[in-house]
Amino acid sequence: MAKAKSFRVGKVRADLRGHVWYLTYQENGRRRRPRVGPDRDAARQMAAQINAQLEVSVPTAFSFESVKIDELQRRWLDHHEQILRSSVHTVRRYRTATRHLLDFVAVQCPALQTSQITTQHAEQFVRYLRSIRVAPNGHPNSQKRPLLDNGVRYILETCRSLFAFAAKRRHLSPYAENPFSSLDLDRMPVEDARPIVILSSEQERGLLQACDDWQFPIFLTLMLTGLRPGELTHLLLPDDVDLEGRVLHIRNKPRLGWQVKTRNEREVPLVSVLAEVLREFIGERRIGPLIVRRSLQFAEAEEFMLQTPETMRRALETRVQEASSSGSSQSVRALIQLEARGVWRDAGAIRTERIRKEFMQLTRQLGLPELTAPKSLRHLFATGLQDGNVDPLIRCEIMGHSHGRSGGGLGMTANYTHTRPETKRKQLEDAFSSRAAVVIASEWLSTRKKLDNEGELRL
Repeated sequence: MAKAKSFRVGKVRADLRGHVWYLTYQENGRRRRPRVGPDRDAARQMAAQINAQLEVSVPTAFSFESVKIDELQRRWLDHHEQILRSSVHTVRRYRTATRHLLDFVAVQCPALQTSQITTQHAEQFVRYLRSIRVAPNGHPNSQKRPLLDNGVRYILETCRSLFAFAAKRRHLSPYAENPFSSLDLDRMPVEDARPIVILSSEQERGLLQACDDWQFPIFLTLMLTGLRPGELTHLLLPDDVDLEGRVLHIRNKPRLGWQVKTRNEREVPLVSVLAEVLREFIGERRIGPLIVRRSLQFAEAEEFMLQTPETMRRALETRVQEASSSGSSQSVRALIQLEARGVWRDAGAIRTERIRKEFMQLTRQLGLPELTAPKSLRHLFATGLQDGNVDPLIRCEIMGHSHGRSGGGLGMTANYTHTRPETKRKQLEDAFSSRAAVVIASEWLSTRKKLDNEGELRL
């Protein structure tokens, strides 16, 4: 007797079409007909599960809510803002990256829903990214250029995360996979990345010798601590600077509108000579930013207002309240970050962009106009730790990076570490100094030199 080609479990009917079972049921006034597979028992189990979910009015295993791309972006960014509490800068970068996807959909297929985007659409999006031109710094008046490979890859990785969120929130069809996962982004080559320039000893000396008395402590500190420029400009006296203990405390300051990039607070030790330089640089100042504007550094203390962290905090609260009452559309955290810039400036601090401009002036004097990012000094610092054979765990802690998955790896610090040829050569020689092959080779050379010397004597 042939097996029945259909059966019913409560509100769910199963039908065999060819060699595949399909389920049919009504959910929220819509007819659903998902494909299950060739196994009858699996189809019956799924039918029973869906029937139970329908009985208690919960979303079924095959239900999903398809939304438009702009709505998906809004929900994802809100998740990072309100739930994950990602940094304001990170949320801003995510918004900019996914904006390219919104622009692509608006031009190519404006009616496309999230659940309808396929791998083919993702591949078309990659071609679109390769064709557009953007302003490198986001300013509308700057000269536009094609996206670099790193930029394309970051946008695609962000879109992959966006659709991973969509899958978790059931905005994709149960049969659909993440369209950006099949692009194999890890294999995309990066051919046009800006090269990282590591200063030689002579260039390092030349840069510091070109500094004036205000610039010298700034760039010496970046060289000998590996601080990010933003971390240096947000150090406050006296809590963050312990010259007696020779340590800098890199702390989050959310009530002053600033946080460490990775949120990882850390202590950075100071070599003795740097501690003495900073002591001379600070002079009689006891409160306020460690690095003050050039016009204030050599002024008498009474000529500008020194502010405590508490004074700055109250000023920021006042500014935020005034901005909020004026109807600003920005999130509270973004508003705090925006208003905090004025508070820090009133306290005498310099902006991170000022360090970059000063750095570019110095590198032009050295004949290195292509070296425009002070971040290269952080690479120089990490490379110096490598040259000195500093323990990998200590490197990560000083740099403020998380460790590798194994617990002892360099993690992100590896991206900042560039081994010099002479360091490779020295470590190779140290490692092989007692190898039999090296010992025999040394004996061979000694014998050859002895024979050569004896031959010269006979002559």
